[in-house]
Amino acid sequence: MKSILKLLFGSLFLAADFSSCEKDENKIYYEGGTAPALTASSTAAQVLLIANKNNTALTLNWTNPNYMFSTGVSSQDVTYTLQFDTVGANFTSPKKYEKAIAKELNITMTVGDLNTALLNMDMVENMPHNIEIRVKASLINGAVPLLSNVLTIRITPYLDVVYPVPANLYITGAATPASWMGGGDPELLSQKFTKINSSDFQINSLAITPDVGFLFVPVYGDWGNKYGFTGNGLENNVNGDSFKPNGNDMKSPGVAGNYKIVVSFKTGKYTMTKL
Repeated sequence: MKSILKLLFGSLFLAADFSSCEKDENKIYYEGGTAPALTASSTAAQVLLIANKNNTALTLNWTNPNYMFSTGVSSQDVTYTLQFDTVGANFTSPKKYEKAIAKELNITMTVGDLNTALLNMDMVENMPHNIEIRVKASLINGAVPLLSNVLTIRITPYLDVVYPVPANLYITGAATPASWMGGGDPELLSQKFTKINSSDFQINSLAITPDVGFLFVPVYGDWGNKYGFTGNGLENNVNGDSFKPNGNDMKSPGVAGNYKIVVSFKTGKYTMTKL
């Protein structure tokens, strides 16, 4: 039996005459489509190098799903979403990479593009990772999604950071036990991060005062450099957000307690997790 596709006014107008007394013969039926067939310029293992960041790394092509309705092939634009995830995660990982693509049936990614995608997935640099790739097709408002076949490529990313990685990192502000540091204050080890890899810093547990400001600094007691929110002061996501050099004050979470804090210069983001 043909299934009726419920169309929203303002979304998918397919030249039908809708009225409050619509008859069955005037309804538009979705009759099916074909899942996109995804192909790649190569599925061979790749070791990405920063020296080649502007070179083409991968070209992906896929077929049109040809959405079919009782009125014929849909004339509506199809939106595609390119998805990367690790093998076994089945594209359910919260850190999967997604990129929206309007209308086109292909995308070319440079070495830098591909490397950025993997680093945003928190993939460790200089280690090979088995990555699954697929394309999701859909009509307006995500209607009638169709999934392509899945390609698997083994990719080794390189370290590329949003900002230069400092030698040390500290947290200061009203949100911290020591409040705002003063100019020339000596190093405060209790608010010093531990460098856990080539680009990330972590404090395992720190008592945080809620709903007040804080910043990160590379030298405690020195206001010549700081890292703060990329947007307006105190308007960040309190559980974690983006940061930049000389950014604005960041707001702490709304619940007092001990928090694990991670700052990544690879992604330019930080997180605050209540313990």
